[in-house]
Amino acid sequence: MKTQENPTALSQKFGLVFGMPTPIESPEAADCAALCGELGLSFVELNMNLPQYQIGTMPPDMLLQLADKASIFYTIHLDENCNPFDFNPAVSEAYSQTVLDAIALAKRLNVPVLNLHLSKGIYFTLPEKRVYLFAAYRSDYLTKVRAFRESCERAIGSADIKIAIENCDGYTDFQREAIALLLESPVFGLTFDIGHNHGCGGVDTDVMHRCEDRLCHMHMHDASGKKNHLPLGTGELPLADYLALAQKRHCRVVLETKTIRSLRQSVAYLMNL
Repeated sequence: MKTQENPTALSQKFGLVFGMPTPIESPEAADCAALCGELGLSFVELNMNLPQYQIGTMPPDMLLQLADKASIFYTIHLDENCNPFDFNPAVSEAYSQTVLDAIALAKRLNVPVLNLHLSKGIYFTLPEKRVYLFAAYRSDYLTKVRAFRESCERAIGSADIKIAIENCDGYTDFQREAIALLLESPVFGLTFDIGHNHGCGGVDTDVMHRCEDRLCHMHMHDASGKKNHLPLGTGELPLADYLALAQKRHCRVVLETKTIRSLRQSVAYLMNL
């Protein structure tokens, strides 16, 4: 299985470890591993939104064999609906257990990063504003955040695994409080999705700068206006600046375009820089 000490030509060029998402066109693990190796990338980010990447469905031995054959490794993108802070205890317990099961799988597969979207939860729409229940019941919400943090700490233990929180469409005040609580633990870090940040007007840039030392993962794609997940070099992002930030923080970088063609374009763009 590939390690950061066994770099590809692309990683040697930038001093970074690059990977790919799970493309919907060819989502099976064997195809992803083969494509990853062909493109000279180092890892596949397995997407747990897909039915074949559910706990109990993913056969660890098979995934390890594919990784060994292609000389790659894996990261995991947790289900985007994952909300371990839901006020319904049965719902929050199910999501929390899903994360704990993913941590157990990560240990078996030598996965270094679990990528997590931070849910905003449910909101009530009033005539003049939107009221998020996590904001209205902030104390209850933050109590659940602390409990989740502690359960993840116990599950990860001494393993070299990070749960990296990804920015999406602009953090709310209560999400910023939650991030501060989670980052009190060494098992949590940040994923910087540069296209998401561009699409919402850069409102999460301050979080990334303030907590830059906790940045460990990056989702890199180009963007133009609110349109993102474009091939590198086809939008308006200052990609050289983001590559420099990834180098500074030793981030793993997912070339998070949504088609295989765009992924090939992005690899070619980097190789030609």
